[in-house]
Amino acid sequence: MEFVIISGLSGAGKSKAASFLEDMGFYVVDNMPAPLIPRFAELCMAGQGRYDRVALVTDIRGGQTFDGLFDALRTLEEMGCAYRILFVEATVETIIKRYKETRRVHPLARSGRSLAEAVQQERDALTPVRQRAEYIVDTSALSTAKLRGELLRLFGDGQEAHAMSVNVVSFGFKYGIPIEADLVFDVRFLPNPYYIAELRHQTGLDEPVRSFVFNYQQTREFMTHLENLMSFLLPKYVAEGKTVLVIGIGCTGGQHRSVAITRALAEFIRQKGYQASENHRDMTRA
Repeated sequence: MEFVIISGLSGAGKSKAASFLEDMGFYVVDNMPAPLIPRFAELCMAGQGRYDRVALVTDIRGGQTFDGLFDALRTLEEMGCAYRILFVEATVETIIKRYKETRRVHPLARSGRSLAEAVQQERDALTPVRQRAEYIVDTSALSTAKLRGELLRLFGDGQEAHAMSVNVVSFGFKYGIPIEADLVFDVRFLPNPYYIAELRHQTGLDEPVRSFVFNYQQTREFMTHLENLMSFLLPKYVAEGKTVLVIGIGCTGGQHRSVAITRALAEFIRQKGYQASENHRDMTRA
């Protein structure tokens, strides 16, 4: 079982970190009281694989000292439950700026204490937790996408490609471009099977149409360029935190050329290790 404890400064991005871990398959619990952590871990360990990846968020909301947390960690060690601590922090200036933008109240900003004093008090209180952390992530200069990429690097088990799904959609320009498409490629420059009588009523999924399309040198050259482009772009999109990429492949009617190219491109993307699906939006339109 993978057991991660998320802690850190208020306003540093713990909630976003927890959300990203949840997207990666973790079962996430926010603000669990420290005395309940060992009992929860025991239930997870007895869950027969149901809770293989668990992340708990604990922070200053649970109290200004962390003796209870350290007692819980000792109990986890005695139980044989391995854990890792992820500590999320940011500069005082960054946290103050975020609180002013969101107009939220810092949990320690009470009794006339300034926001800067509250942040510093929290930083001091969390020092023992930071010293125990396996991972320390400073979000001061990280965009949301960069934070997600960093967590993928730390907890993705080398499966970063699986963090983004790719949907390749064939369509006919005569019916409009798919509004959800991130990238659109026009393949109307390829020879058109529509003008071959025996191919007209078939689709790009049929071998005769596919052979017709790919027998031309320009099709093979186009696929080489398209595959090289995808090899470059896909990891860049993953690094920027994109979770879904939609690629539109269009021809005139969406029945022949775009369908054949979509099938080939989806197969190539799957071979690269990404989750790829194909959808032929206009293939059955007569």
